[in-house]
Amino acid sequence: MQLKDQNIFILGLSKFDDKIESTIYTLAKHLALNNNVYFIENPYTWKDYIFNRNGKEVKRRKEYFPFNSDKLINTTLPNLKVLITPPLISINWLPESKLYRSILKVNERIIIHRVKQIIKRFKINSYIFINSFNFYYPDLGRLLSPKLAVYHCVDPIVFSCDRKHGLVSEQQIVKESEMVICTSKKLFDEKAKFNKNTFFVPNAADITHSNKALQPELPVHDCLSGIKRPIVGYFGTVERRLDYALIDQLTRVHKEISFVFTGPISSELVPQWFYERPNIHLTGPVPYEQMPQVLKGFDVAIIPFKKDEFSENIFPLKLFEYLGSGKPVVATNFNTDLKDFTLSTVAYCNDAASFAEAILIGLYNDTEEQKQARLAIAGQNTWERRGDEFSELISDHMSGINQEKHQMETYTLDKQA
Repeated sequence: MQLKDQNIFILGLSKFDDKIESTIYTLAKHLALNNNVYFIENPYTWKDYIFNRNGKEVKRRKEYFPFNSDKLINTTLPNLKVLITPPLISINWLPESKLYRSILKVNERIIIHRVKQIIKRFKINSYIFINSFNFYYPDLGRLLSPKLAVYHCVDPIVFSCDRKHGLVSEQQIVKESEMVICTSKKLFDEKAKFNKNTFFVPNAADITHSNKALQPELPVHDCLSGIKRPIVGYFGTVERRLDYALIDQLTRVHKEISFVFTGPISSELVPQWFYERPNIHLTGPVPYEQMPQVLKGFDVAIIPFKKDEFSENIFPLKLFEYLGSGKPVVATNFNTDLKDFTLSTVAYCNDAASFAEAILIGLYNDTEEQKQARLAIAGQNTWERRGDEFSELISDHMSGINQEKHQMETYTLDKQA
């Protein structure tokens, strides 16, 4: 049974108008089809405000910052509103300490004050609170006193600036939430140790968007203009997750192939040779709405992530976006659980030699039958399906329905059929 006619407050770790739409904002839109959803943006701090005060993002939100404001931002969906909090005190630079936790309580009270203003304005009697990976504010689920507090865990906490306080805060959230919903099996295994009501709903993709790459009339994106084919492409942020040692070997072995990386670059993490290799092409970021034009220009799509303790948690959206474009997909075997969802449609490789061979197979031995199999798998991993599972899971929990079918050990492709 789907959630219906509920009031839902969702605290995200993203902005509602980010260039790339976040997992939780996508789910918020799905939940808003049958419920009243209030999306609480990850709050600005005063430091954020000062450094970005002339930017269009701050200017768009400025009228919602005053402490006594109860205004909401309307969206294209009538039941989805965006709640902006006043700027908070910048405290992440502080070490983990009583001082940090004391000031954190002030910030949390500011968020709670704004939420209660909305509760009063709309005469809301009961509501569900979902914290989607915003581990910065661990007490909100308890202090807001919702009828159900849910923690949505979408990633491991990787960066040292987040781990400094986040490891302590997230564990508190996991223990105190009535439900924990994870996007990977590895995360499920970790969180289930602290909360028995831990469940698994993997990520998905907007397949209708990536399917546009199949349209004959759609032009290939200009960023690929002049790049020699064949093109092996990656769409996403060029950052720490990439296995640069692997890419180094691949681009040396396949000098005849153009390797294109489309997305923003975390320059401090990228080796210098990556910029200088003649068959590596960096196009810079492309708006998400133009992604199908980029994917159409790829001959093979790749996910060359390094295999480590963090990548085992990753359930990348681009995997299903690639499949939804019909392109052959080659990836490292960074998360062995992905095979359960893609069957034989993706080549998962353990080393550079097998990766290089898989690229050639994708380039020169692909078939229409294999393409249709990829599209079928993509169709089983849509946001509509995942949103329904997410909604059903919460609804069943509230109704006291036995939820064994949602537990990790019984989640198989049979559930997707």
